[in-house]
Amino acid sequence: MTSEPVTHEPVIRTELKAHVLTLTLNRPDKLNAANDELLLTLTRELQQADAQAAVRVVVITGAGRGFCAGQDLGDVSGRDMTFTEHLHHTYNPLIRTIRGLGKPVLTAVNGVAAGAGASLALAGDIRLWAQGASLIEVFSNIALIPDSGSTWTLPRLVGYHRAFELMALAERVRAEDALKMGLCEHVFPDDTFRDDVQAYAERLAARPAHALKLTKQALVAALTSTLDEALDQEAILQQVAGDHWEHEEGVGAFKAKRPAQFVREEG
Repeated sequence: MTSEPVTHEPVIRTELKAHVLTLTLNRPDKLNAANDELLLTLTRELQQADAQAAVRVVVITGAGRGFCAGQDLGDVSGRDMTFTEHLHHTYNPLIRTIRGLGKPVLTAVNGVAAGAGASLALAGDIRLWAQGASLIEVFSNIALIPDSGSTWTLPRLVGYHRAFELMALAERVRAEDALKMGLCEHVFPDDTFRDDVQAYAERLAARPAHALKLTKQALVAALTSTLDEALDQEAILQQVAGDHWEHEEGVGAFKAKRPAQFVREEG
């Protein structure tokens, strides 16, 4: 009698379509709660995507009915590792990779985003939510502080006072309110969410990739710089953009009154 081979579902599913790489958190039975394998694999996939010319936009989403329920507490229970060591090993490199990636990262929040999952949802350059999605800074329920970048991101979106309230009371934010508060840019119907996200990402993938890389670089730097520093950075990066073939194509298309073609086969 032979036994059936055991197949191991990848913790991150990958799909590349029309220059859009979708990375799907794939632990649906646990609402995609994060363990080390998921976090380290996601970071590695993002780093690899940064070096692939065929990838112009990255989408992070979740399988099943959840986006990410935060840390899988069972995965760290009894581990001989401090909180600080765990964050430096897993979440902090992931958030730094997203913010430093030279390509737009869309977080497609298809369901609940809680705890560190909320931090991940907020880390995208553009946040797209399904109508049934929600976010909760759940840390205070277990007497911890928000981590994985939430203390940096959330007050910049909603202000200090609202951020503190959301963190202190651990109140759930629904999609409609998230849109009003600036926690997401668009809300799509649940039943068409994945198609709507793909269509949006393909629109973004048709834009000038090099210019968007520099735009992201400038915006991230400006978040912690003075006006003078931002002006100097703009002047430097504008020259880099102007020397690239995309600029010549954009100007040529404008003069010829035709759509610009910013996608080349070689990327």
